[in-house]
Amino acid sequence: MADRGSQLQQGIKVLTFPEKSLPEFPELDLKVPCIFCEKEFPNTSGKNDAVLHHMLIEHQLVIGDVGQVCDLRRYLCYWKTRLKEKPITEVCPVININSKPDDIGPKIQYFLLCDSLPEDRNLREDLQRQRLEDVLECQQRERSDTHFSRGCLFCKQHFEGNRSSLFTHMASDHGFNVGLPDNLVNVNEFLDTLETKLTNLQCLFCEKLFKDRTALKDHMRKKQHKKINPKNKEYDRFYVINYLELGKTWEDIQNEIEEEEDVDSKTDKSDEDDWSDWKGDLPPCVCLFCESSSPATNEILQHMKEEHLFDFYTIKSSFGLDFYHQVKIVNYIRRQVYKNNCIKCQENFQDKVTVLEHMKKAQHFSVPEDRTVWDQPQYYFPTYENDALLCSLEDDEEDETEDRDDFAQNTDA
Repeated sequence: MADRGSQLQQGIKVLTFPEKSLPEFPELDLKVPCIFCEKEFPNTSGKNDAVLHHMLIEHQLVIGDVGQVCDLRRYLCYWKTRLKEKPITEVCPVININSKPDDIGPKIQYFLLCDSLPEDRNLREDLQRQRLEDVLECQQRERSDTHFSRGCLFCKQHFEGNRSSLFTHMASDHGFNVGLPDNLVNVNEFLDTLETKLTNLQCLFCEKLFKDRTALKDHMRKKQHKKINPKNKEYDRFYVINYLELGKTWEDIQNEIEEEEDVDSKTDKSDEDDWSDWKGDLPPCVCLFCESSSPATNEILQHMKEEHLFDFYTIKSSFGLDFYHQVKIVNYIRRQVYKNNCIKCQENFQDKVTVLEHMKKAQHFSVPEDRTVWDQPQYYFPTYENDALLCSLEDDEEDETEDRDDFAQNTDA
């Protein structure tokens, strides 16, 4: 699709009608009414604290589990009309509360609207179904829309036609996966939200701010933060799963699925913490000195400490290694072992077994004190392309270092 887009740009420019803006739920241009009086309040995208506070203070009305009411404006409009037919005392329970804790003061009556009332429960379910129908209709329009035109969030490629090509590109070329495009709704607004965060130099996952784009890109790559924050409720409205069941979010539904699969997961531990849809499965980590490997980084580091007396964490601490120096250390050792050289004295041996025997006997399982031996730009590049250990390195500091600029300069060369 990217190639097709570039061909179109080189040839005749394709004209398209302006894309019709898709409705958002609830309607933000309509006011939210009080069900008792004529006052109306702005509809602030579902956060209607003003009208709720007004009804509580002025009319002693409490709405139970108001967060589960998917369209508060329509909900209140219904009850406003309903209460013109009969008094609220005949509709919902009345709760008497003393104005003073000593039971001497007058009692204050509060009215409770909640889904324990069949009429209220039916209303909430009807509003949920109506919203789901609107969302699915919106999603269907987006699926069939062929006028989509937008650039990648991470590079200069431009995509036209079906929006799934853009998400496929970002997942395959940049490791940024937000799930199946068919599970999304209000996609343009979703992309606008992500683009705004990146423009503001904010990490999409941890949401930390950075002082320039280079630092942000480096952070997201190094920390594997090429994903959105699943705890940020701002994204919930862009996923159809959050509209399926009344009062349930994607986390609730996911927990139910995990509980149903709990029996299988106990017998097959390989599926635990499966984030393969965000990040491709990594090969096992291989020891720096022998052929031992393990899917867990901590296990292979412990192996090197016990079998080769090589304590990576101690070396990291004693040398004060940041992320990039750790990269250099790993690549330096990999290169020396591959060439049958001692990693400390650089003496060359006939084969790998001999060099390992030498390092063990001479206690040379350590990096040279002279940093210039291994602190060189050539060791930014991995000795083995699929070295999973490089993907597991951690940095205790988030501040920028001079090595970051060197790394960018040398990898771009």
